[in-house]
Amino acid sequence: MLSNKTRKRNKIKARIRGRVSGTPEALRLSVFRSNKEIYAQLIDDVRGTTIVAASSANIEDKLNKIEKANLVGKALAEKATQAGIVKVVFDRNGYLYHGRVKSLADGAREGGLKF
Repeated sequence: MLSNKTRKRNKIKARIRGRVSGTPEALRLSVFRSNKEIYAQLIDDVRGTTIVAASSANIEDKLNKIEKANLVGKALAEKATQAGIVKVVFDRNGYLYHGRVKSLADGAREGGLKF
């Protein structure tokens, strides 16, 4: 049984996905946030494939979650620029644009992605 918080996030997520779609020209940067980790991936919705992915699961440093999210954004941007991707659309996946999600987005912008 889903909690009210999860239902609300799923409702917001569906609304966002109705407007945001990844094309080959501008891939969708999707964010998933768990209690311990944060994951990001660039998705081409036309082909239904993930092009680039990064997560905080492999970061061993003694950093807080917000700093790890920033590093994940920079790592994703670095992988994306190596793959020739510059422009993306941001899909916050129903999460508030605050804290770890904002930090990841800022890190991706610092790494060279435009959205």
